[in-house]
Amino acid sequence: MNPIISVAMITTILSCVLITVSFWLPQVNPNSEKLSPYECGFDPMGSARLPFSMRFFLVAILFLLFDLEIALLLPLPWGTQLPSTIQMFFWAALILTLLTLGLVYEWVQGGLEWAE
Repeated sequence: MNPIISVAMITTILSCVLITVSFWLPQVNPNSEKLSPYECGFDPMGSARLPFSMRFFLVAILFLLFDLEIALLLPLPWGTQLPSTIQMFFWAALILTLLTLGLVYEWVQGGLEWAE
């Protein structure tokens, strides 16, 4: 048999088996949290003026900040192809130093503490 046809048959059969098993296997226990349009724990019909946790906002912003700064290090493996690798390592070390200093500053200021 042609290998392409056999692979297509195997994937079709496997997909059909997985689809039928996925309908039979799970237990459906709906509750009010699962049936709400937003599964975040907030009541969508309640007041929009609920107090927002500033601590959660700070941690989320810090996560985004550090995540985006680490994205600056992604081209580092390709930087070894440059004529001056010392300069590339200098800039990478500078970015890592700034990240570390920012983390230490936030830690000392108590920005990473959930409980007061």
